[in-house]
Amino acid sequence: MTTEPAPGGDPRTGADLTALGRVVARQRAELDRLRDQVSTSAVIERAKGAVMATTGCTPDAAHEELVQRAKAGNRTLLEECWLTLGALVDVAEPAPAGTRAEAGPGAPSPAPVDTPPGTDAVAEVLGRVGRALVRVGTPQELAGSLLEHLGPQSGADAVMLFRRLPVGGLELIGHAGLDATLAAQWHQVPPLGEVAAIEALTVGEPCWLEDTGADHGQHVLIGDRPEQWLSRAWLPVTAGNRANVVLGVLRRHGGPFMPRERELLRAVARLSAGRLRAFDASPERPAGDVAHAVQAVFDALPGAAVLLAPLRSAAGEVEDYRIDAATADAVDVFGRTGRDMVGRYILESYPSVAGEPLWQGYLDTLTTGAPFESEPFAYQDEVAGVPVTATYTVRAARLSDGLLVTWLRQDPVERQEQRLADVQRLGNLGWANWNLLTQEIAWSRETYRVLGRSRARGPVRLEEMADLAQPEDAGALSSALAGLVRHARPFDVPFRIRTPQGLRHLRMVAEAVTEPDGTPAEVHGFVQDLTAQRSAELALVESERAMLLQRGVLQAEQALAAQLQHALLPLPSKPRHLAGLRVEVAYLPAQSGIHVGGDWFSAIQLADDAALFVVGDVAGHGLDAVATMAQLRFTAKGMASTGSSLTGALARLNQLLLQSRDGQITATMVLARYDPVARVLAWAQAGHPPPLLVRDGEPHYLDRPVGMLLGASAAPLYEPAELVLRPGDRLLLYTDGLMERRGEGLDAGLARLAEAVRPCGGVHASLADLLAAMVGDERRDDVCVLDIRMPV
Repeated sequence: MTTEPAPGGDPRTGADLTALGRVVARQRAELDRLRDQVSTSAVIERAKGAVMATTGCTPDAAHEELVQRAKAGNRTLLEECWLTLGALVDVAEPAPAGTRAEAGPGAPSPAPVDTPPGTDAVAEVLGRVGRALVRVGTPQELAGSLLEHLGPQSGADAVMLFRRLPVGGLELIGHAGLDATLAAQWHQVPPLGEVAAIEALTVGEPCWLEDTGADHGQHVLIGDRPEQWLSRAWLPVTAGNRANVVLGVLRRHGGPFMPRERELLRAVARLSAGRLRAFDASPERPAGDVAHAVQAVFDALPGAAVLLAPLRSAAGEVEDYRIDAATADAVDVFGRTGRDMVGRYILESYPSVAGEPLWQGYLDTLTTGAPFESEPFAYQDEVAGVPVTATYTVRAARLSDGLLVTWLRQDPVERQEQRLADVQRLGNLGWANWNLLTQEIAWSRETYRVLGRSRARGPVRLEEMADLAQPEDAGALSSALAGLVRHARPFDVPFRIRTPQGLRHLRMVAEAVTEPDGTPAEVHGFVQDLTAQRSAELALVESERAMLLQRGVLQAEQALAAQLQHALLPLPSKPRHLAGLRVEVAYLPAQSGIHVGGDWFSAIQLADDAALFVVGDVAGHGLDAVATMAQLRFTAKGMASTGSSLTGALARLNQLLLQSRDGQITATMVLARYDPVARVLAWAQAGHPPPLLVRDGEPHYLDRPVGMLLGASAAPLYEPAELVLRPGDRLLLYTDGLMERRGEGLDAGLARLAEAVRPCGGVHASLADLLAAMVGDERRDDVCVLDIRMPV
C-alpha cells in the first residue's frame, strides 16, 4: 500500500556505538591498505547485494540503507559496506590457528592461507550471491542459484533445502545436483536423531561431515551409495528468531571444509534467510492478549491500519517488523488483505519499505514514544481494475512494545482545491464567477489580492468592474463587458488599477455560459496581475531607447573623430619625395572606440631643403588624446621650422605637456632632420621604440640616444644621434601598435618586425605587405609608420 522506507538508521545503544567506534578505529589502517587493492565501487555493489538478499529490497533502497547506516554510525560509506559484509560472514567459529589474522567484527577478511588458487574473496562471492537471490521465486530456484555460485567456490556438487515439519521430521523443498530418484527417496525424512540435517536444526549450529568412514557409523547418510558424497555440511538457516530450514552442501571429494569455505557457507545460509521468509506459506502467528484485542477492534474499523511487532537481532537492532493485526482494508503488494497479512513480515509484505524515511520514523517512535507522521506520498491503487494514483500519509504511534500504523488517504476534493489554489498563487491570478440570473458572485481569495481589495468589502458586480480601472482604460474594459453580457462575446483585455501598493497592470479574461436561446446566464473568468512582466517590458523599452540615444552619440563622436582625423592628420594618397628621399606613410586606427587616437606623423620639406620627420604617440584615445596630439604635432613642426635643435624642441614640448595637461598625459616621439647634402640624418627620441634600418639586406635597430618620455619629468635629459644614409638604405619610424600582439612581449614583437622587413630575393617588401604581416585582425592600438628609402 505504501512505499515505506527500509531501516533508515542504526539504533545502537551508546555503549554499542562506543565499542563499535573503537573497533572501527583499529580497522582504519587495514581499510586503507585494502582500498588500494579493491575498487570502492565493487565493495559497495557487494554490500548492496547482501542487503538486497536479506531484506528483499531494490538496489536503490539497498544503497540508501547503507548510506543511512553510515550516517547513524558516524562512518564512511566504504566502512559501512565492509561492516555489512563482515556481519554476514559468521566469525563465531574460530578458524584453525595460523589461517588468518585476528580482526574485529566488520573488518574485511583477508584471504586465508588455504584459499585455493582461482577462488574469489568471500565478500565478492557474497555480493554475487546476494544479487542473484533477489531474482529467485521458489525454494527450488534458490537451490539451483546456490549450487551455481557455491560450486566453483567451495567444491559443492549438490545442494539440498529441508524444512522442519510441524509434527517433526523434514520435507525437501528444494534441491540441485541430485537425480530425481534420490530426491524422491529423501523427499520426507522421519524425525530420527541420527540425521545430520535434523541435528543441525536442533542444536542451531552447522554440522560438518568430513570423514565418511567415521560419519557412516554415527549418522544416516544420504545416497544409495553414501560414499559418493565424501564430505557434507548442514547449516541451519535462521529467519527471524526461527531456524526451520537447513541447507545441505554435498561434495564428491573428501577432506575438511577449509576456514574460508566454512565462512562462505555460513554467510550464504544467512543470505538465504531473506528469500525463504518470502516463501514461507505458514506465517508466524502472534501471541499475546494485546495482538488479539487489537485484531478484534480492527475487524470493526474502516481504513487501513496494522499492528507491528519489532523483531530484533541479538545486538538489539530492529531488523524487521511482524504484522500482528490488520484491518480488512489493509493490503500488501502481493494482494493479501486483513487477517491474511497477520504473521507476515513488513519486508515481505512491503519490499519497497527499504530506503524510505518511514523506517527511521518507526524507529524514532519506538525509541522516544513520540508519534510519527510522514510527508504525503503518491501511491498507485487499483479501483475496479483501473490503476488510480492516490496520495497517502502514514502515521505511527507506540502501543505497548509495538507500533500502531495507519494509512490516511487524502480526500480528492481537497487535493483539487489545493491544486487550484496553488495554480492561482503561482500564476498570480484569481478566478471569478457572476451568475446573471441569481446575481450571485463568487471570487477566489487570490482575486481579492490581485485587485487589491479587502475581502470584507465583498466582490464587485460585473458591470462595476470597469469602475476599478484607470480612466484611460475604463472605456475599453466597459465595451468588452457590454459585448460579453449582450452577445456572449468572450474577451481578453488589459487594464490598469490604482491600489495602495501603487499602479498595477492587470489582464481580465472572461466568457459566458448561455441558455439554450443564446442568452448569457453566467460569466466566469479570471484576472491576472501582469505588473512584473509589464515593468520588465517598460524597462526593456527604456533600455532600447537609451541604447539608440547612445548609438547616436557614438555615431556623432565617430563622425567628429573622422573629421578631426582628416583635418589634423591628412594622409597622402601616394608616396612623396622629400630631400631626395622616397617617403611612404601609413596610419591604421584602432578597431575599438572612435577611429582616431594619439598616434601622429609629420614628413615635410624645410626652408633649407632639409626634411623633417616626426612620429609620435600620445597615451590613450579619444578627444583628449587627439587634442594633445594636434598640439604636439604643430608645435614640433613650428619649432623645427624656426631652427630649434632637436633636443631643445623635445625639452620645450615636455614642458608644454606638463603645463597644459597638469601632468596627466604622456607621449613618446622620434624627431629627425635629414640634410641631403651631407646625407646625414640627425635624430633624438623621447621614450620611443628605436628606428629600424635595413642596409645591404640586413635589418638592425639603431641605438637609442638618451631621452625620457614626454610629460614624465620636469627635468628630462635628451641627447642627439646621427646616421649617415647610404644608397639603398631603408629606414622605418613607427609607433608601438605595429608590433604589439596579445600575450607577446616587446622583444618578441621587435624580432618579428625585423624578420618581416628582411628583403626577399634582394627585393624590399612593400609597406602594405609589411602591415599585412605585422598587424593582426584585432588592433588594440593605433599604427603609424614612416617608410623612408634612399634611392640606389
